[in-house]
Amino acid sequence: MGAGPVGTMSSALQLQGRCRVGDLEVCADLEVGDGETVAILGPNGAGKTSLLRMVCGLLPLTDGTLRLDGTTLDEPASGRFVPTEDRPIGVVFQDLLLFPHLDAVGNVTFGLRARGRRRGEARELATGWLERLGVAGLATARPTELSGGEAQRVALARALAIEPRALLLDEPLAALDAEVRHEVRRVLREHLQLHRGPCLLVTHDLVDAAVLADRVVVLEAGAVTATGTLEDLVARPRTRWGAELAGTNLLPASAVGARLELAGGAALVTAEPPGDGPVLVAVRPSAVALHAVEPEGSPRNVWAGTVAEVEGLAERVRVQLAGPVPLVAEVTAAAARDMGIVPGATVWASVKATEVRAYLR
Repeated sequence: MGAGPVGTMSSALQLQGRCRVGDLEVCADLEVGDGETVAILGPNGAGKTSLLRMVCGLLPLTDGTLRLDGTTLDEPASGRFVPTEDRPIGVVFQDLLLFPHLDAVGNVTFGLRARGRRRGEARELATGWLERLGVAGLATARPTELSGGEAQRVALARALAIEPRALLLDEPLAALDAEVRHEVRRVLREHLQLHRGPCLLVTHDLVDAAVLADRVVVLEAGAVTATGTLEDLVARPRTRWGAELAGTNLLPASAVGARLELAGGAALVTAEPPGDGPVLVAVRPSAVALHAVEPEGSPRNVWAGTVAEVEGLAERVRVQLAGPVPLVAEVTAAAARDMGIVPGATVWASVKATEVRAYLR
């Protein structure tokens, strides 16, 4: 991960701006500190790649300001705009953009030469990075001769070799198979630990975010909906997409003491009152118990529901319940068979108050 605690970092990269991409307006307000890696998570079409293009200059801002180390790179109001090639930024995009007329080592050498390195020195550095990323044997191969994973590693070497002030990575490990992905992730993590500038990492992989990033920003429909550590966002998701990412149920409610009143008229009880007012309620699917008949005993939250959908996951089954408390339960496949859980069936659900987490919206 990055160089140190977020709170001690100066804001090397500052973006408060917007731009329109087709029907989507991307409106970003974020800061990234020296030595900090921020992972950008979000659903497809949320504007994650567009955000990176705003930072590197491929998408000029329509409003706002972008600064790196206090230098303004883009500010429509003042007419200031630094072209992409003049920004001290290294980029790896999903579409790679390797130069088709250059071999692998030539692609990596190009950026070094453009920044004043002598030919022999540039080639030596480029070869070193290809070796570090496990593709030194492909130094003379053209992009059309490379697999997707090999091309991804060459593109990553090209971005890292120039030692950019800021680093932008768009799904840098997505095209790699599991074994190679693990090794390249290790190399990238080591580099980011030494990288003194800001880094933005777009990923769909929680492992990448956990291993590589200091902080996470969630982007949905072009807007930042959450920011914090990955642990915070998993523990307290703020949107439906965030809840799906965390693998939990999320319900809006209004809290009155320990009682959480849901929109449909039902209510749940929590062991830890969050404070009165609008709240979000998170319940893990594995914490929802299903019963063929109304249960007796300690659970304070019990209700009847209708099975809307059943999805099998090996020995586990996810059951979508419709009714007063619409959520997903996860039970064993054997339990689902024994209870006759099929779409349309009526079941009883229960959740312990200690398993109901509520927090203010």
